[in-house]
Amino acid sequence: MVDERNVPEGWGIKKLSEVAPLQRGFDLPTGKIKKGSYPVVYSNGISNYHSEFKVKGPGVITGRSGTIGKVHYADDNYWPHNTALWVTDFKENNPRFIYYLYTYVNLEKFASGSGVPTLNRNDVHSFEVLVPSCSEQKAIAEALSDTDNLIQSLEKLIDKKKKIKQGAMQQLLAGKKRLPGFSGEWSKVKVKDIGYAYGGLSGKSKSDFDGGNKPYITFLNVMNNTIIEISSLRYVSVKSSESQNRVSTGDLLFNTSSETPEEVGMCSVLLGEIDELYLNSFCFGFRIYDQNLFDPLYLAYFFRSNEGRKLFFSLAQGATRYNLSKNLFYKIEFKHPIIQEQKAIAQVLSDMDAEIEALEEKLEKYKTIKQGMMQELLTGRIRLI
Repeated sequence: MVDERNVPEGWGIKKLSEVAPLQRGFDLPTGKIKKGSYPVVYSNGISNYHSEFKVKGPGVITGRSGTIGKVHYADDNYWPHNTALWVTDFKENNPRFIYYLYTYVNLEKFASGSGVPTLNRNDVHSFEVLVPSCSEQKAIAEALSDTDNLIQSLEKLIDKKKKIKQGAMQQLLAGKKRLPGFSGEWSKVKVKDIGYAYGGLSGKSKSDFDGGNKPYITFLNVMNNTIIEISSLRYVSVKSSESQNRVSTGDLLFNTSSETPEEVGMCSVLLGEIDELYLNSFCFGFRIYDQNLFDPLYLAYFFRSNEGRKLFFSLAQGATRYNLSKNLFYKIEFKHPIIQEQKAIAQVLSDMDAEIEALEEKLEKYKTIKQGMMQELLTGRIRLI
């Protein structure tokens, strides 16, 4: 319940049913969808386009079952799917303001059911909210929309930069494009000739990972990052009498198994220096004999590139879970440039990663700012008119 003492001047307290009531969407089996221009809005957003629409835009839609809590805005005519709920009447309120209001309400708290979560519409309708005048609604909606536009433009820029980097990886790591100052044929080498593999932690029980005393690299840290994130290390108990392999700066790290063959043998590199560091038991490390001949960061980029992934895909063994044989890993043969060109390529890709990371940090800041704005504007703590 809204505390009447906290109601800003000129605002009112209303139930959501009095502001923007919701109704279940309409059945539309996938087999009956005819390609068209009208978006079909499901509980998790637009997943199809149909030749007909059911509701005139603008519209506000949210999940009824399955994905609960996400709120979607439709500028034009649309078809709300039966997995969604849609606002049937804005009751002269600003549609964009209603979108932000429903987003702020946090609809997940109204979910019910132990299996597939379902939104309890009656509970939503009886929930009380603060509602300003139409003119103030419009001002709030415009301010938040401007922030959303900044976020969306940044997301598009990040996506564009990632595609540019992916293209650069395909060209540079396959030798299809050479950096200025480099020419000549690349050499062939087998993995077994450039280094040796070692195993991750062994003989550990679940209790060893509760309040451990030594840092270790997790499976996901290897899977998700070209360069190991030092900030994401976890801890495990390791006694001084144990014989465990330690990870050193410049070591390559690979996951040994995955649910799909495409994700077997994902490669990361440790560039930071940590005195005593260990590796998850479902991964293995690879130590390069001579880093004056093979650059660790270059190899990490190569093994994560399309060229590298093709090599590992052919080695994945299994039916329901795929594993990587170290013996087959040693037999991998690939072409490589001289160390100077390796370092130059790694630097180009590393600079691209740094630019993308900076943009992603900026994006997170914008999202945080938006959350703060919603908190202040939708409670009337900050007034725009």
